[in-house]
Amino acid sequence: AVILQISAQHALIRDEELDDVYKKTQKYVERFNNMKNPEKDNQELVSELDNLKRALDTFRKEKEDGEEMALHGFEVAALMNLVATDTMVEEAQALIPSLSRFPESAVDEILDLIRSTMIRIVSYGGS
Repeated sequence: AVILQISAQHALIRDEELDDVYKKTQKYVERFNNMKNPEKDNQELVSELDNLKRALDTFRKEKEDGEEMALHGFEVAALMNLVATDTMVEEAQALIPSLSRFPESAVDEILDLIRSTMIRIVSYGGS
């Protein structure tokens, strides 16, 4: 939503008209955007999401045989779209079946990263 808003502002500055697809996309995104916090500016929201992506990109768990497991890029992308603060391990594994290769405790740790980020984004007053 933030990126769409910024690009719309730039289009207005350049005196360009937004096409119908852009407007419909923006309307759709706004409808489902639950990352609104009037006390945080867009840069703070983007920074929080960047930090979450970085945390997911660098997440590692060691298997019993000592081999290290990491999240695949598509899993990180799917997890970034799991913005609900109440997602349970079973639900995450149902939505992203490849997560089942991780122990439940690791998936819960991943979900905790998402929960804490989403709580910071939607909470009032905290940075």
